[in-house]
Amino acid sequence: MNSRSVVILGSTGSIGTTALELIGRNRDRFRVLALSGGGHNVGLLAQQALEFDVEVVAVAKATVAQDLQLAFYAEAQRKGYAQGEFRIPKIVTGPDASSELAAMPCDVVLNGINGSVGLHATLAALDAGNTLALANKESLVIGGPIVTRRAKPGQIVAVDSEHSAIAQCLRGGTPNEVRKLILTASGGPFLGRPRSELADVTVEQALAHPNFAMGPVVTINSATLVNKGLELIEAHLLFGIPMDRIDVVIHRQQAIHSMVEFFDGATIAQVGVPTMTVPIGLALGWPDRIADASPPWNFAEASTWTFQPVDDTEFPSVGLAREAGTRGGTAPAVFNAANEVCVEAFRAGRLPFTGIVDTVARVVTEHDVPSYVELSVDDVLAADAWARKRAREITGGVQENQKA
Repeated sequence: MNSRSVVILGSTGSIGTTALELIGRNRDRFRVLALSGGGHNVGLLAQQALEFDVEVVAVAKATVAQDLQLAFYAEAQRKGYAQGEFRIPKIVTGPDASSELAAMPCDVVLNGINGSVGLHATLAALDAGNTLALANKESLVIGGPIVTRRAKPGQIVAVDSEHSAIAQCLRGGTPNEVRKLILTASGGPFLGRPRSELADVTVEQALAHPNFAMGPVVTINSATLVNKGLELIEAHLLFGIPMDRIDVVIHRQQAIHSMVEFFDGATIAQVGVPTMTVPIGLALGWPDRIADASPPWNFAEASTWTFQPVDDTEFPSVGLAREAGTRGGTAPAVFNAANEVCVEAFRAGRLPFTGIVDTVARVVTEHDVPSYVELSVDDVLAADAWARKRAREITGGVQENQKA
């Protein structure tokens, strides 16, 4: 089997580091060409670059280019390299750096960038004809038809465990046999607690996910179930299933990553331990699997699996996302942008936990979705900017009297 060339965007985040660990165990299958990071952890970025002998490294913050250069030399010294014994990768900087890497000739681009800033890189990878292993769900959610129009059939392979599970289950039937998609959710750390008790929860409590180790933004989104709302919209866009035929159920153990119900009454589920190595490996190697990417679920050990519907009173975010996705246009972009600002405000102590979804709902309600002949990137970015500005006004990031 030929080695696949890979570009990893967001290599110092949880998705990127897991992908590199997996690639490190399968160097005969993959070759890493380039890495990008935000610039917050140049030491780790330099370590990754030298470990995998990459050609190019990109950082969004141009001001850290010199720090990255010094980090290369420090890492080389730590490894015991003599001068001239290692290749210093080319450094690309600035807000468009990741997009430049995404357009490089390669087999797979893994977009593990966090947040809506990943949209340009998603489009760059698609326009270049590269297979896109998409962990940056926000770019698909906000881009919607812009992204799906640019993608060739099969060009986007989902990295989210839920959507990877659905893609695997869909191998068991034809598209016209599908009745329903069923996304599973852990319920986060506050499952079963009434919303009236959640106003005073701390950031540390919200970051205590019961199963997965993820970045802080994704973990807090899991606690509010906003993440599941984004995944609901993503599933609709990825698989072309109407919103009213996509369900979300609470499955605390997360043994089942998601399910597909077919019109004959059969339901196929994908089972696995709560780890991202299987969906990441499958996205990098699609449609081929990587041997021993994860230990299998041990059915010889006694276990109990539970399922329950989402309580819309406790978790109003799923219904709000469904409404935004159904409205379409720029509504999903507003939903996502307002949430990103509200999570930031919660982490900074300016907003209570329950205020995250309440504020998102307020911003989404205030947004009047125009009628678009064809949604453009400029339309999405304008709506994103408006939603961020409005959410900051409400949360105290910008004072009301500073409104333009």
